Amino acid sequence: MNAPKKNPVFVVLILGVLSAIGPFSIDMYLPGFPDIAKDLRTTTAEVALSLSSFFIGISVGQFLYGPLLDRFGRKKPLYAGIALYLVASACCAMARSVELLITLRLFQAIGACACLVASRALVRDLFPVEQNAKIFSQLMLVIAVSPIIAPTLGGYLAAGLGWKYIFIVLTFIAAAILIAVHFALPEGRQPDKQMSLKPGPIISGFLHVLVEPQFYTYAFTGAIASAGLYAYIAGSPSVFMELFKVTEREYGWIFAVVALGLIGCSQLNSVLLRTYKSEQIIRVALICQSLTGILLFTGSLLGWLGLFGTVAFCFLFLCCQGCIFPNSSALSLALFGRTAGTASALLGGIQMSIGALASAIVSFLTNHTALPMTGVMASCALLALMVLMTGSRQVRPRQPAPPLKFP
Repeated sequence: MNAPKKNPVFVVLILGVLSAIGPFSIDMYLPGFPDIAKDLRTTTAEVALSLSSFFIGISVGQFLYGPLLDRFGRKKPLYAGIALYLVASACCAMARSVELLITLRLFQAIGACACLVASRALVRDLFPVEQNAKIFSQLMLVIAVSPIIAPTLGGYLAAGLGWKYIFIVLTFIAAAILIAVHFALPEGRQPDKQMSLKPGPIISGFLHVLVEPQFYTYAFTGAIASAGLYAYIAGSPSVFMELFKVTEREYGWIFAVVALGLIGCSQLNSVLLRTYKSEQIIRVALICQSLTGILLFTGSLLGWLGLFGTVAFCFLFLCCQGCIFPNSSALSLALFGRTAGTASALLGGIQMSIGALASAIVSFLTNHTALPMTGVMASCALLALMVLMTGSRQVRPRQPAPPLKFP
């Protein structure tokens, strides 16, 4: 690769920001819902449909970029996605109806997908396989910080300047990312003109990845475990603010404290990888998460847990997630070099789809108790452990594809 030398730390930071653009775009505009509804003369329920359209776009859109990243290289599709995100964000700030906002959020999500898929593929491209789990742990540091920073920043923007400035700031963030990608991010794997963009070969490429035991075992293990996190995000406002009667500010602190467990253990994972393999860490983490989920649900069912007990078990549950996500992602992509873009897209699509399903189940089962949230969290952990135990028997040791030489 003829790219100039890059600082690996700065490269990881850029990849982390690319990975966080989706979560940041979700969390940052949530505080503006009441102002958006008032300005567009609609209800917050209608405004919430713009969140649903974003989830649809970010779930389905990832499948579009996998073949493009393998066919045209990593940067060209990434440029196109960031540009789409930038334009859609600017247009969101000028939206005059909730219907237009809903549509624009769909396109914003499709643009963000390029960042998510490319960041995972570039980890696989640029770093040795044995370092991938460590790199994903470092990316988690950036991703997990976004739920702490984004709502606070969005709240100040909405209160001080108006909700439109939330999308204006997102537009400038996209512009800064575009500049950083152009000047400081290595190209990654070169374009492969043999990769076809016809529907038949694309479907065949996805199936080739999906039927690999190592991929489907760790991809579904990680996705189902991550669905427990989505269940927590969907159910925690109702549980803490309606059931336990905490204020919005207190809920923000609870959310931040629980998120710190995810951040801290994702970094602890980097230390553990010096001694243990990813396969060992993910197994122990899932066992611990399953036990935590069972205790959380049982305590909620029997009324043993108050506010602090519920927060403590949610904290422990997400601590386990900090060790599950980086290792499951690294193990899922380990065998794929030439088709890392396709594998990354499939991995992301599976994660988002199962996560959205878990969120929907929690919302559907809402009954003014903690049981829907805690029940789905426990079920996700147990099901992920079952998938790991069953699927790992099919995984056979294979030589992973070598990484590109890092400049």
